[in-house]
Amino acid sequence: MENNITQTTTTELNSKVDDFSVNSQTLDEQGKQKETYWDSPNFHEYLGYYKQIPELKKAIDALCYWVAGKGYKTDISTKLLLEDINGWGEDSFQSILQNMLTIKKVNGDAFAEIIRNDNGTLINLKPLNPSNIRIVVNNKGIIIRYDELNSKRSVTRSYKPSDVFHLSNDRVGNEIHGISSVEACKWVIDARNEAMNDWRRISHRATIRVLYVDEDDTARLNNLKRDYANAINKGELMILPTKKEAASFEDLTLPPHRAFLDWIQYLENFFYQAVGIPKIILGGSQEFTEASSKIGYLTFEQVYMTEQRLLEDDVWNQLALRIEFERPISLKDDVVESEAKNTGQVGMQPNETQTQVRRNE
Repeated sequence: MENNITQTTTTELNSKVDDFSVNSQTLDEQGKQKETYWDSPNFHEYLGYYKQIPELKKAIDALCYWVAGKGYKTDISTKLLLEDINGWGEDSFQSILQNMLTIKKVNGDAFAEIIRNDNGTLINLKPLNPSNIRIVVNNKGIIIRYDELNSKRSVTRSYKPSDVFHLSNDRVGNEIHGISSVEACKWVIDARNEAMNDWRRISHRATIRVLYVDEDDTARLNNLKRDYANAINKGELMILPTKKEAASFEDLTLPPHRAFLDWIQYLENFFYQAVGIPKIILGGSQEFTEASSKIGYLTFEQVYMTEQRLLEDDVWNQLALRIEFERPISLKDDVVESEAKNTGQVGMQPNETQTQVRRNE
């Protein structure tokens, strides 16, 4: 067959196949009206992710432990005041801060009622349910009050800004709320759990043998299906009296597992990059070298120290209390010392910063 070059055509991939794109977004800012509201509409969904996805829960918990878990330093008078704060009756000031930091990361905003005595002295902090708290800003984007809502979304109580301790996560531009850490991780969490569920289902069903029977009677076939299912559920063998060649078993085979496991592992690594918590922080160490563990640790130092300083500033600006969180042990000096001892690899070598052509014999 000869090709006719005058009859060539092309595909229409530009119009038939969609390119990847990211949906554009706008800032959730105040409107021109007198008041604009924010009600944390996705809190219940994000809370479900936090409670049901173990890697997400432990990553957020680990950040809270590192930020506030070692306690804080302050002067004697402030220390005595904070020791009397007990939240709902069984809290401490430190546990309240850890609780609020968790909700801040899960929801984007965390709230606690500031309770003072008649002299204006702080006597308690009571965490509030963010799904019941409405942020109210004026047409200039300034918070003018917080409304507490009931199940019918009616206002039952209003708080002045000075009566609410408010933590906001990763606020962008002039938005009137913080951003949940779960929002950017949802896709990879869903993909990883889908892959794990798929592999679990495939692995489980691969233990079941397919039974082929030569049976035309519907009632007898249904009875056989029921008996076979019962035998499988009980872990028993099914004995089937039959004529020769009338029934046979065939084992199911697993598909290549390496592709599934590699995909799950990739999504797991991707998740920890997205959430911003190195996996080594959570205790996994078998797949890490000493060098990579130290780098992961040093990278995380900037994350938790930033959160510590932000929380210290919030406590000072909103509660007028000066505290300083204890810093976890840093590896910076250890890394510098290790590099100094490695005389064969100190900093960058010339051949690592210059383009060189090597000849392969």
